[in-house]
Amino acid sequence: MNENTRILLGVFAGMAAGAALGLLLAPEKGSDTRDDLSLSLKDLGHNLQDGAENKLDHLENIKDRLSNAISLGFDQEDYNDHVEHV
Repeated sequence: MNENTRILLGVFAGMAAGAALGLLLAPEKGSDTRDDLSLSLKDLGHNLQDGAENKLDHLENIKDRLSNAISLGFDQEDYNDHVEHV
């Protein structure tokens, strides 16, 4: 495991520990905290899904552009330009 991976894992472990301590020491009732956490996780899930859909749409667009360029015929330099853009 390289140093960057260790640092990233350490950051995520610290965030998880902080979140756990925050939930344990929170001044709100447990049911309110669970409801808030549930809503936050649902929002996160929707945001991740929207982001993934946007990336898939972008990749589909790139695929279509490359398919069109190939069907129309182009030289190696054009192909390399498209590949670099991706």
